[in-house]
Amino acid sequence: MSPTKSTYIPENIDQIEKASHKLASDADLDVLLNEIGNARFVLLGEASHGTHEYYTWRTRISKRLIKEKGFSMIAVEGDWPDCYRLNRYVKGYQDAGGSAKEVLREFNRWPTWMWANWEMVALAEWLRKHNDILPSNKKIGFYGLDVYSLWESMESIFLYLHKKDPVAFQSVQKAMNCFEPYNIREGFSYAERSYGLSVDCKEEVVKLLSNIRSRMPWFDTDHEAIFNAEQNALVAVNAERYYHAMLGGGDSTWNIRDRHMSETAERLMHFHGSDAKIIIWEHNTHIGDARATNMKRSGLVNIGQLIKEKHEEQGVYRVGFGSNEGTVMAGYNWGAAMEEMQMPAAKKDSWEYLLHKTGAYDKLIFSKDIKDLTTPIGHRAIGVVYDPDYEYGNYVSSNIPMRYEAFIYLDHTNAVHPLHIKPDGLQMPETYPWGV
Repeated sequence: MSPTKSTYIPENIDQIEKASHKLASDADLDVLLNEIGNARFVLLGEASHGTHEYYTWRTRISKRLIKEKGFSMIAVEGDWPDCYRLNRYVKGYQDAGGSAKEVLREFNRWPTWMWANWEMVALAEWLRKHNDILPSNKKIGFYGLDVYSLWESMESIFLYLHKKDPVAFQSVQKAMNCFEPYNIREGFSYAERSYGLSVDCKEEVVKLLSNIRSRMPWFDTDHEAIFNAEQNALVAVNAERYYHAMLGGGDSTWNIRDRHMSETAERLMHFHGSDAKIIIWEHNTHIGDARATNMKRSGLVNIGQLIKEKHEEQGVYRVGFGSNEGTVMAGYNWGAAMEEMQMPAAKKDSWEYLLHKTGAYDKLIFSKDIKDLTTPIGHRAIGVVYDPDYEYGNYVSSNIPMRYEAFIYLDHTNAVHPLHIKPDGLQMPETYPWGV
């Protein structure tokens, strides 16, 4: 839906300018922390997967939420097994790695720069230092919400059950044997080779999850290790659904993925107790309410919508991010070498252009202060696959005040600083449609 001219009348620009809070230092976040109040779910977005300032401002907000409001964990748009290894490091588990850089270098699924970057090294080392003085049951966790890690999750269960439970171990062996002919280390291979066949591996992964849950009382006393095993089994179940549905057409894979991420966030909250609070880092396309975009017409949901619908009484606060121009880390196609690309100034008749016109400075805006600006407007969304020459297609028609509770606009941004890790394989999940 194209924005109408009424979106850009001077009165609207004046309204946005009056609603803008300048953003330059941690102290400027005071108003945001006050607005978040006692919310237990805080979702922090990004308009790309390769922008330095999105990571650093989310880190600044997250540190304050942890120190001042008692948040329990950060959960991100990343694979569960990789992020759980980082969780072990920041909590100081034995044999969990010698440094955050060492652990993050194991994040080798393309796009590697998304989490294997120096911005994340800084956050992880801060979490480790912060956790060092806390009792074990109060340490801040770091977890991945995504669904892609089918084989990696089964390998993690394999290693755990091999030592802990010979009976349950047989179920993971059966599941891995089922997937082995499909070369499931590349999930897309399972999608291609099982498409149109009456046989699949759904039954095996469901049995695996059931066996783990039924035998959990016999596992060791490391409760987080038990939770990790169960979560990996849940990833296996939902990843099998995701990859099997990939070539079937329609938008079911998007909903499978975001429902899995929402379910994982809820499981983490339950695991951490009645006082738990969670910070979620994901792309705007996931954390901004899908009902405020043209995704709704396609029957799509996302974690921002699902969490808001189910937990509004507990407090859900979603912060979108965006910028006007600069550089960004991305690839020209799936699996391509990462490149620092020039991101052109936002196109006219877009949310980012409008914010630039109100003043070329970084700012924070609360939706309650612009609640009358409900006409849908283009809002930029850059994924891991990006071509600046076709950048005009990367805009999502959005009702901004409905999509977020607050928005952080950064006038000029720079590419994230990667650890330069060679990807292990080129598994290609389906994304909609911006590679997010």
